[in-house]
Amino acid sequence: MTNTQTVKDQKRLVVVGGVAAGMSAAARARRLDEHAEIIVLEKGPYVSFANCGLPYFVGGEITDEAALLVQTPQSLHASLNLDVRVRHQVSALDADTQELTVEELDAAGNVVKTERLSYDYLVLSPGAVAFEPPIAGTDLPHVHMLRTVDEAKTILNEVQHPRSAKKSAAVLGAGFIGLEAAEALAHQGWAVNLVELSDHVLPPLDLEMANVVQDELRRIGINVLTGVGAAAIGEDTVTLTDGQQIDADLVIMSVGVRPDTKVFQAAGLACARDAIVIDKHGRTNLKNVWAGGDATVSCAYPTSEATCVPMPHEMRPVPLAGPANRAGRLIADDIYNAGQAREIPSALGTAIVRAGKLTAAMTGANRRTLEEAGAKFHTIHLHPNQHAGYFPGAKMIHLVVHFSEAGVILGAQAVGEDGVDKRIDVLATAMRAGLNIEDLIDLDLSYSPPYGSAKDPVNMAGMMGQNILQGELVQWHTEDLETAKKDGLILDVRTPAEFASGHLAEAVNIPHTQVRANLDKIRELAAGRKVYVICRSGMRSYLAYRMLVQNGFEAANYSGGSLTLEATLGRKL
Repeated sequence: MTNTQTVKDQKRLVVVGGVAAGMSAAARARRLDEHAEIIVLEKGPYVSFANCGLPYFVGGEITDEAALLVQTPQSLHASLNLDVRVRHQVSALDADTQELTVEELDAAGNVVKTERLSYDYLVLSPGAVAFEPPIAGTDLPHVHMLRTVDEAKTILNEVQHPRSAKKSAAVLGAGFIGLEAAEALAHQGWAVNLVELSDHVLPPLDLEMANVVQDELRRIGINVLTGVGAAAIGEDTVTLTDGQQIDADLVIMSVGVRPDTKVFQAAGLACARDAIVIDKHGRTNLKNVWAGGDATVSCAYPTSEATCVPMPHEMRPVPLAGPANRAGRLIADDIYNAGQAREIPSALGTAIVRAGKLTAAMTGANRRTLEEAGAKFHTIHLHPNQHAGYFPGAKMIHLVVHFSEAGVILGAQAVGEDGVDKRIDVLATAMRAGLNIEDLIDLDLSYSPPYGSAKDPVNMAGMMGQNILQGELVQWHTEDLETAKKDGLILDVRTPAEFASGHLAEAVNIPHTQVRANLDKIRELAAGRKVYVICRSGMRSYLAYRMLVQNGFEAANYSGGSLTLEATLGRKL
C-alpha cells in the first residue's frame, strides 16, 4: 500500500479476540500496512494481559496487578494506531456480506449497544472458555475459574480473607493451570486437595514422569487424589465420585476448556469438535477469514508429516501461548503478502510447569498419543545429572525420549530440579529441524562443570538411541514385567546393599562387576531362558547386558532401571 492511497482505498482488518494470536496479528498487520484501519474486538475488560501469570498472582509471587496488563487500549492506540474496543462481543457473522454483529457490554455484562461492522479481512482469535461439568454447586460464590484478571483478583481476595480457619481448597483438574493453582494456594498456606479424573496428574506426561511430580506435590503438602472426579459441590465440601467428601472453602475449577466458536459455526465456519479448522496459513473455509490460537486446529497433526505417524482419529487444539503468538504474526503475513508468507508449522506442544522444587517439561507426542495413532516406536529413559557430577549441586534429570523405528524423534519429557528447560528446548529445536535420534550425538552443546557435562544428557539420549537402532541394545519395560517373572531370569546387577534396600522378589543379585566371573552360574540359573537385566538407572545393567549377549545369552536391559520401574509402579520395590 503506497503513501498516496486514499482513505476510500483503505482496507479494514477486524480482529476478534485481543490476546495472543489476535493481538499478534493486529500488531504485525500495522507494521506491514501503516494505512489500514485495524479494529480489535475484545469481549473482556482487558486486552493483551498475561493470563499465564495469573496463578503466580494468586500465589503472591506477582504482587503488582498492573504487571499482568501487557498493553492497554490507550498504549496500543498510541504505539500502533489500533482501534481496540474492550467489552465488545460478536453475536453474529454474515460471511456473504462480510459483516459482524457486535454488542457493546457494560461492566455487568449487559448489552448497551448493538452495531453492524463490515470487514475486508477478518481474523478470529476467540480463544477458549472453561468447561463447566454438569454437577450441582458450580454456581456457588466460592467456586471460580482462573482464566481472567478479574477471576484472579477475586480468588486472591478470598485467599487473603478466608471464610473459615480451615483455609481448605479443592482444585478440580490437575492439568497445567490446575497444578499451578494448587501450588499457588499451598504457597499461601492453604490446605489443598488436587483432584484429577485421570490416573495421574498432568495427563500429557507419561505415567512414570507424572508419578515423580505427584510425589513432589505431596511433599509440599498438597493432597493429590487421582482417578476420581467431583460429583457435587457444597457450601464447604466437595463430594467426589467415589463417595468421599473433602473440605473446600474455596473451589477452583480447571477441568478443561472448549473453543469459543458457536457464533461462527452458525455462520458456516468449518470446525472439528468446536475447533476452527485452518490450513497452513491460518485460512478458514470462509472467504477473507483467518483464525489462530486456542480455538483452532490444523489439518496436520504435529508429528504426521515429519514422521509418518498416522493421524489420530480426532484433531486436538494446542492451547499454548507461544504457538498462538507466532501464528498471529504469520496470519498477518499471509493477509498482506499472499503467496510469500511462511506456513504456520504444526505445534509440537512444548510446555513446562513448576511443581515445588521440580520442573516438568515436554515436547511432541507422549506414549498414549503414539499408541492411539498406531505408531511403532522406541522409548528410552535416562537419569543423568544436569551438570558435572563432581561439581557441587548436581541434580538428577529424569528424561524420556520417544523415537520411530527410523530414528525420527517423536517426543520427549523431562522432570528434575534444574536443567530441564534447557534439554527440552534443545530437543524441541532438534525435532523442528528434523534431526534424527542419532544426530543428537553430534550436537555441540556448551560445557563447563557448573552448567553441563562433556556428554550432555541430550548427547547421551542420542547415543542410547543409536545403540537401539544398530541392534546393540534390546530393552525391556514395565509392560514386560510379568513375562520376565514367568518366563525369564531377572538379573539385578546393583550392589548387595542396594539390592537389600528393595528389589523384585524374583530377581537374582550379581553385581555388574562380577558378571564376567559368574557367566556359568548365570547360564545355569537362566537354563536357556532370556535374561532380563536391571540396575538403578540403566547404565550398569547395560554394561552387564553387553557382557551377556557377547557370551551367547539372549538378554534385554530395563530402560531406566529401578528408578523408572518404581516411578511407573508408583511404589518402592
